[in-house]
Amino acid sequence: MNDFTPHISSFIDTIIASLDFFKTEFVLAIGFLLCVFSSLFLDNKWKDSSFLIALITVILALFSNALQFEHLGSAFFSMLHIDKLALLSKTLILIGLIVTTILIRQHFAANGSKKRKGDLYSILIGSSIGLTVLPMTTNWLLAFIAIEMVSISSYVLVGYFAEDKKQTEAAMKYALFGSACAAIMLYGLSLIYGLTGVLDFGDIKHIQGLIDAPKVMSSIAILFVLTGIGFKLSFVPFHLWTPDVYEGAPTPITAFLSTVPKIAAIILFARLAQSYGTTLFYFSEVFMLFLGIVSIVSMLVGNLIALRQQNVKRMMAYSSIGHTGFLLMAVIGYMSGHQDTLLFYLIVYTLMNLAAFAFIDILEQKAGATEFKDYTGLGKKMPIIFTLFSIIGISLIGLPPTAGFVGKLLVFSSIFESYQNTGDTLLLWLLIVGALTSVISLFYYFKIPLFAFLKNKNTEESITLPKISSTYLIAVLFGIAIILLGIMPSLIMNFLQQ
Repeated sequence: MNDFTPHISSFIDTIIASLDFFKTEFVLAIGFLLCVFSSLFLDNKWKDSSFLIALITVILALFSNALQFEHLGSAFFSMLHIDKLALLSKTLILIGLIVTTILIRQHFAANGSKKRKGDLYSILIGSSIGLTVLPMTTNWLLAFIAIEMVSISSYVLVGYFAEDKKQTEAAMKYALFGSACAAIMLYGLSLIYGLTGVLDFGDIKHIQGLIDAPKVMSSIAILFVLTGIGFKLSFVPFHLWTPDVYEGAPTPITAFLSTVPKIAAIILFARLAQSYGTTLFYFSEVFMLFLGIVSIVSMLVGNLIALRQQNVKRMMAYSSIGHTGFLLMAVIGYMSGHQDTLLFYLIVYTLMNLAAFAFIDILEQKAGATEFKDYTGLGKKMPIIFTLFSIIGISLIGLPPTAGFVGKLLVFSSIFESYQNTGDTLLLWLLIVGALTSVISLFYYFKIPLFAFLKNKNTEESITLPKISSTYLIAVLFGIAIILLGIMPSLIMNFLQQ
């Protein structure tokens, strides 16, 4: 204790100096407390109070994050790294949260559910603190806490509105599978700390500790840790929860789960890949092999099983698994210096996914359409919706002139460049499988225009045409943005390359 006493003053000074880097999270924490207060005391008199507080909180957090671009550095004893990658990914996360908040409000306003909505916004803001911490950290303990904040919030978001046996089963499966993955990850972290004595995976002492440790033990420890990250990213073989949860959860919650947590997790994984895949003389090859195989298998499993799906949300679930495999390709490109490619594809993926689920939600609410067959003949009654929905599908495939084409082209180019430099056969297989699965995805995404425009119903049904709502506007604007970025990708790429 006496040895520690002289350092207390310097520790406190470091913590106080670090608070300036944590403004965004402070805003979110205060907003979380206000949402809880509003849910308890204000929602009975003013039902939209929690929604407005949540929305204002995330907008203020976005503004606070924008101010940090001029103030980069490390904080809290190098547990947080505030760099351009972290701030750009946090910006994307916060925009995703704003959109999700609006989608949730619109969905449940039309749904007429009697359950308290204020609690939902509180949980969403609570998860956002973990989401914004993940892209900034290379500390395993902080990463685990952030992952669990997001995971526990996600379990509640999925289970809170479960109304039948199927939805309850999906929520229970999600919670049990996630808890098991968290326990395995924590055990792996304890092994890593025992082997290295350091929890910062970017620290040279951490790397050296893994090099000096028995290969079998260090390999098992890293594999256990990747279990937790794999659960958040839902790559194979940790994808089993995805289709049931996506189908059973309310559509705005599904939009959130398929997009926002993936942004945070993929940035954490990219930092890990940069550290482990380029510095460990033994693990660099093993890690690259693991990353390549998981990417290939995820793309194949996701796209092949999506072919057989008739439920639109289940199709999107398996498509999401396939896109995770493609995101892992972008991570490999990031390891060779293509940070802008990873960020561009994440931006495009976010726009495509949120727009797709916004259209799905509109069609569920107005036409009761959950299966592809329910879209039969609706294209003539809702031409704008199905035209843009089809364009989103084209972008998810990766066809011109959409942003999805540009994003995939950039990822393929980065992998091909790495293949030319290294001659690694695995990279060539990644290119082949990536191109093949993009062709496969054409057959299930084209079901949208096929049923909507090319098939006719035998009986006419009266369908209420959708009014111009916030969900409708978001879907249309994101659809237009996908076309604009496909034609003029320099609108974003020039900024990302600075």
